[in-house]
Amino acid sequence: MRIVLKLVLDCSPDAAWRAVRSPAVFRAVSAPLVAFVSLEPGGFPTSWPAGKHSVRATALGVFAAGTQVIDISFPPRPDDVRVVRDTGGALDGPLAVVTKWRHSMAISAAPDGRTLYRDRLVFEAGLLTLPIWLFYWGFWQWRAFRLKKLAPGWR
Repeated sequence: MRIVLKLVLDCSPDAAWRAVRSPAVFRAVSAPLVAFVSLEPGGFPTSWPAGKHSVRATALGVFAAGTQVIDISFPPRPDDVRVVRDTGGALDGPLAVVTKWRHSMAISAAPDGRTLYRDRLVFEAGLLTLPIWLFYWGFWQWRAFRLKKLAPGWR
């Protein structure tokens, strides 16, 4: 199952690129629906480096959603599109039923100098795929709302 967003953000592509690599922005666009705490020594980095990063998630600040690995890569492209890819997944908790997780965020210049942001999530969860899709779809709409709201401050 997949979820796709395509937004024009009111910031430069360089500012958006810094933002999508920022754990602080990741936490800001997820809150208050989901809160993430780093399980890494020293906490969250300023910017995600490539590699695996362990986090604990809490839904609505109350319900333990489990631990997960965020496995970041920056696949090269021949064009001016910059991509962050996460191929991690939940290790335990309710979302551990998700057996496939491929999340990509692409940043490029819009014709007017703002940012074209494309977000694609592909996942599988067996018989639970559809109900989980409903949850993720709602969460991705929240992320889109928060991204559009926060983007003008990413100068």
